[in-house]
Parts: sequence; C-alpha cells; structure tokens
Amino acid sequence: MTAPRRTRLAVRVEYHAQEAPRRFFIGQREIAVTDTLDRWLDPEHSYFKLRGSDGGIYILRHEVRAGLWELILFDSGTREETRLSST
Repeated sequence: MTAPRRTRLAVRVEYHAQEAPRRFFIGQREIAVTDTLDRWLDPEHSYFKLRGSDGGIYILRHEVRAGLWELILFDSGTREETRLSST
C-alpha cells in the first residue's frame, strides 16, 4: 500500500489574529468566506472549517509561527454521497 499523496497549494488568506479568515485565494481564484462552521485553535496550529462563496466546504490550517496556510480538505458539496456531515 502506498502512502497518501499530499498536495500543497499556495493559499493566501485575509486574516487578522484571533479572527476567522474572511477570504482566501487559491492561485488567482478568490473565495469569500460566507460562514465559519468550526475552528480549532492551538498555539502551534489553528484550523478553520469554512463555507466558501462557491458553496464548497474548506478546512484551512494555519501554522502560527511560520505564518503559513495550507488547504487540508475541500468538499464541493455537489454529491450527496461524499458530502461532509455537519455542513
């Protein structure tokens, strides 16, 4: 069995400390945040589960010390059988 492949995307986020992101960019594509569904805060990493203006669900990870953002999960919400719970 092979290890899962991890893809890193360049994610630029408009974010101010202690707030959830308001918008983020994947490449040239801008996604406005319409709802913050959940958040997990830790001194090392913060995670945000967000609904985007495109209807998708995103989980973004913020590496606090380095100031880096990573897209951890994306669910388009268009297929019932793969839709995330609590969305």
